[in-house]
Amino acid sequence: MFKTKTKQIKDHTVYSRPTAGTSILLLGLVLLVVSVGVAISVGAAKINILTVWNAVLNYDPGREADRIIVSLRLPRELGAAVVGAAFAVSGAIMQGMTRNPLADPGLLGLNAGASFALACVFAFYSGADYLTVMVISFIGAGIGAGMVFGLGSMRRGGLSPIRITLAGAAVSALLSSLGEGIALYFKLSQDLAFWTAGGVSGTNWAQLKLIVPVTLMGIVVAVLFSRQLTMLSFGEEVAKGLGQNTLLTKIVLMTVVLILAGAAVSLVGAIAFVGLMVPHIVRFLVGTDYRWIIPCSAVFGSVLMVLADTFGRVINAPYETPVGAVVAMIGVPFFLYLARRGGISR
Repeated sequence: MFKTKTKQIKDHTVYSRPTAGTSILLLGLVLLVVSVGVAISVGAAKINILTVWNAVLNYDPGREADRIIVSLRLPRELGAAVVGAAFAVSGAIMQGMTRNPLADPGLLGLNAGASFALACVFAFYSGADYLTVMVISFIGAGIGAGMVFGLGSMRRGGLSPIRITLAGAAVSALLSSLGEGIALYFKLSQDLAFWTAGGVSGTNWAQLKLIVPVTLMGIVVAVLFSRQLTMLSFGEEVAKGLGQNTLLTKIVLMTVVLILAGAAVSLVGAIAFVGLMVPHIVRFLVGTDYRWIIPCSAVFGSVLMVLADTFGRVINAPYETPVGAVVAMIGVPFFLYLARRGGISR
């Protein structure tokens, strides 16, 4: 059994399992490397795993297999890994900040806001480069989050988990409908289908050069603020009692969530449930200390997205099942399970 360390914080107990955290983090990294290798090997053209490693280490543009691996499959799977980490970490942050066990970027309006912003870009600025698309996605995610928290705070008593969830569902439906309406009016349905369904098939190295540094920066900031997030997860009064500047912490962490969710949606579209499932699973394994939850969520979010993309490519080959649909097949039952248990995953 893994050893559990506990720390009392004003009538709240932080359950930290450093031994389990280290072991699970290392296991997750191994699973990530293996899953990426397997994902690159399978597909319409099956490639031996040794050929994959040889292409990565000794790329020869004259070999067709090397071109397939390095130009198409490797950036696709790296994109899936980066997006999975972004969604999982942003979900973990939102669950800790709002104390809402059902919080997820896809359920709280961020994904829908970013998708609506993308529809506006395609309609009014079709020649935008990827950097512009990413910035607009950040803005859209911010609009969606602002609407959700605004609606959730309108009634007396302030925010509550159920109010945030209901407001998120309403805002997501509104922004999704507006985005689809713009797509229909400007005949952009096919252009937006990729983002609506969610997929990484179009990922290239130019996009990764932009999204990887942004995502890594967001995850690093989240790790640096993980101790403050742990205290904040027990309530704002507890955090203030321990001398924390809760306003600064919330601003920084919310900015990180917008950056991670906006960058992820700009690459693969509105994929829900990754940020809901992964933090709950990780919290069950490593405890309630966000110093372990954040990095482990990043790794296992990556593993989940890579495996989902691989499954989507092989389940109905040579046709592809959108990765968003694959994740939803797991995410919807998981969401219902959490809702039935009042948000408790164990």
